[in-house]
Amino acid sequence: MIKKVLVANRGEIAVRIIRSCREMGLKSVAVYSDADRSSMHVRYADEAWRLGPAPSTESYLNIDKIIQVAKESKADAIHPGYGFLSENTEFANRIREAGLIFIGPSAEAITAMGDKMTAREMMKKAGVPIVPGTDQLPESEDEIKALARKIGYPVMLKASAGGGGKGMRLVKTEKELLPSLLRARSEARNAFGNEAVYMEKYLLEPHHIEFQIMADNHGNVVHLFERECSVQRRHQKVIEETPSPFITEEIRAAMAEQAIAAAKSVNYSGAGTVEFLVDKDRNFYFLEMNTRLQVEHPITERVTGIDLVKAQIKVASGEVLAFKQEDIAQRGHAIEARIYAEDPANNFIPSPGLIRHITQPLGLGVRTDGYAYEGYEIPVYYDPLISKLIVWAPTRAEAIKRMKRALYEYKITGVKTNIPFVQRIMEAEAFVKGNYNTHFIDDNLEQLLQPETENTQYEDIAMIMAYLDFQNRQHKRMDFGQKAGNQSNWKNFGRLFRHNPY
Repeated sequence: MIKKVLVANRGEIAVRIIRSCREMGLKSVAVYSDADRSSMHVRYADEAWRLGPAPSTESYLNIDKIIQVAKESKADAIHPGYGFLSENTEFANRIREAGLIFIGPSAEAITAMGDKMTAREMMKKAGVPIVPGTDQLPESEDEIKALARKIGYPVMLKASAGGGGKGMRLVKTEKELLPSLLRARSEARNAFGNEAVYMEKYLLEPHHIEFQIMADNHGNVVHLFERECSVQRRHQKVIEETPSPFITEEIRAAMAEQAIAAAKSVNYSGAGTVEFLVDKDRNFYFLEMNTRLQVEHPITERVTGIDLVKAQIKVASGEVLAFKQEDIAQRGHAIEARIYAEDPANNFIPSPGLIRHITQPLGLGVRTDGYAYEGYEIPVYYDPLISKLIVWAPTRAEAIKRMKRALYEYKITGVKTNIPFVQRIMEAEAFVKGNYNTHFIDDNLEQLLQPETENTQYEDIAMIMAYLDFQNRQHKRMDFGQKAGNQSNWKNFGRLFRHNPY
């Protein structure tokens, strides 16, 4: 039985995992770098242990230290979250060698699906359709060019050990091929320590659709339906929704069957995601399998009512899945938006810094998975994700309206965010009609980056007043004297503005 879980991660996903542990009556152990000493997951967990300096190589990627902390804190199991060591075979093996439980699939499954060329070969044997291409590139440049001509331009170069859009290059002409290959190999080598690259046919007007899988150690595998992840920027997802507005019931059933076949081919256990590319004619092809919990898992939880983290922990404890395929249904429509500290108007450059004020949206059908709070300083060392905003409604049209309302309520000052950018996505005609693909952001970038109007900039006076109140409380620069007494700060600031509007 698992009684105490160490969460080998940070930020919103660490908080989210600890929440499920608390509901299950399990003790939680947070780990942190020096940059995260005041982070929410550190405050929320039952225990918190320092890993090391801010760089992830010295903290969240330090396998020896994480296992040492797990032993010293007497944790039974380690949950890796997503990113960092979540798909690291050595980490999974080392945890089990230390007599601890890894809340994830076997190291063998991680290895099989972690290398994309190996995964492609396994999917072919399992009868799962794959994108036309090659498992490995020829030695000579002339053979590489001939192969690209045979596949047909445009082609996509992909790092075999890749993820997160790294080591990927779209090649439209033969002139671009070799220079793109050099850059892809260099990026892959720097990011993953493996410069192996393979080539695929690039699908026109593609959709990125993934199926959530859950499997136990007793041979049971189910799917929890699909997520449409085609709103992407530089191969990074920005908006996800379920159900997909693009695929039909027949295609959904066929893809689900292939997703389960993919999981069974590697004796998968735990939560995983089988990802597909779907062309404009709704032909689908295996893309990759993520052997971990996905960032966008909350929308699946919302439409199915199943807590995926709890299911992961139960499976890792050796339990049989508590639900069968016929028990799982999609109810309503859910959308997730990733809220980043970044400046869309300045090429989406990260915007770390001190959060002066934050008002998170509330109300029916709204969920916010975050870790930031007023006075928290977003560090420069990690991904600038602030939170994930999830909404649910009975229909897709209502879900879009609810997301727009929630985004209107979401106020953050002190750092720049992509909230206005996401608002415009919700208003874009192609998105509203469900008529979009992975080129959506590039095709609509000018519209999505329009500057805010004067009315939009100044309509929320309450936020401005709250920010000034925060400044007053933080720095104590203003003194309203004895006459102010216990009057509210709204009145105090009102008097200030009348006498000194600047």
